[in-house]
Amino acid sequence: MVMSWTSGLRHGAVLRHAAQLVENRGLAIASKAKKGGKGAADATKTPALTKELKSTTVFGANILKEGSDPKIQPDSEYPDWLWHMLDKRPVLSELRRKDPKTLEYEDLKRFVKLDNRARIKENNALTAKN
Repeated sequence: MVMSWTSGLRHGAVLRHAAQLVENRGLAIASKAKKGGKGAADATKTPALTKELKSTTVFGANILKEGSDPKIQPDSEYPDWLWHMLDKRPVLSELRRKDPKTLEYEDLKRFVKLDNRARIKENNALTAKN
């Protein structure tokens, strides 16, 4: 009986030729790295950075081929909203305990978003087929 490759995949059969291709490709990659190919040579040639250079430059921030990494600016050069990015925001249970009429606009928006998300998850759990 001849089986097409799509029905073979549907029934869990893996073609021997495809398995050999995957295996050979994996071995080729592993053997190249062990021999000290291009990737291994580049990893060992990381430049030694001085402490002063580390404290004045943002390494890895340059996404262009040409150019250099940006220098760290004084705090006054950055916008005010940046310093509030890591502030803790109230969780849903904390927002539910407060009166919605007294919430600030941002907290009210967050409450609506989190409440909708929780309601959607609850409805999905109820209608899920087990």
